[in-house]
Amino acid sequence: MDLAALEIFRAVAAEGSVTRAAERLGRVQSNVTTRVQQLEEQLGALLFLREGRRMLLTPAGESLRGYADRLLALAEEARQAVHPTHPSGRLRLGAMESTAAARLPQPLARLHAQWPEVELELTTGASAPLAEQVLAHTLDAALVAWPLQGLAPDAPLERTTVYQESLLLALPADHPPVHSPADLQLHTLAAFGTGCTYRHLGEAWMQQAPGKAQSIGTGKPPKVLELASYHAILACVAAGRCAGVVPQAVWDLMRDPPALRLVPLQHCDTVLVRRRGYQSPALDALLDTLFSLRQGHGPAVPTWISPT
Repeated sequence: MDLAALEIFRAVAAEGSVTRAAERLGRVQSNVTTRVQQLEEQLGALLFLREGRRMLLTPAGESLRGYADRLLALAEEARQAVHPTHPSGRLRLGAMESTAAARLPQPLARLHAQWPEVELELTTGASAPLAEQVLAHTLDAALVAWPLQGLAPDAPLERTTVYQESLLLALPADHPPVHSPADLQLHTLAAFGTGCTYRHLGEAWMQQAPGKAQSIGTGKPPKVLELASYHAILACVAAGRCAGVVPQAVWDLMRDPPALRLVPLQHCDTVLVRRRGYQSPALDALLDTLFSLRQGHGPAVPTWISPT
């Protein structure tokens, strides 16, 4: 079992197809098929179920995928470690949609200009799933909103604060002024899927609205309309159906924003999380770039903190 075989195995598992895996890896299909079969023979276990052209992982294959992710990540870390002064190689970065849109274009452009041999792979998603991917070795680091919901106190993660976001509660333009949850006349929140910290903060704030008992804190959790983009969230808010939580930085990007009532909600830190002890020249170069462009806000160098 070698690293090349694990890379092929992982590509087939991700694509669910030998054909697509071969295209992704730049190999011929027969070579991919042969290497998978050889790996199965070496391990003495069936890794895939063949259903026509589909390749589905068996329980043994699911087990191997976790080890493959960790071994390949460690191999890449080792390759970079022997050239500490010259960042290069793959860097798998996760980020919230809002961070990718409002914060990353300039830093990533500068990173590429300074270190063109760094191969950045950007994945977007909600904070909690991104942190889980870092723990699973499928991402090297991620920019997420803190605190994370559902994170185990002893999770082997470290974090450093990079940005602080001002969150706004977006309401329909004709909604009366809101000074507290008691003034809210909507009970539906447009938000991203579960695992989104901003969604959790919006739900917690709206739940403070009076319920049938007419006292703060006894209200029911709001209904949630799950959407996939801030544009869709704000469109639903503008239609008068619901409220939404949006970072000020995302709102500032909009050339022709809808007419809405915006209520300051709270501040929330955006942190970069990594596995405890993980380090690579590529990640160091990214951090240097992020911190150099913060225009004097916060410390000049990262300060790493463990969840506990």
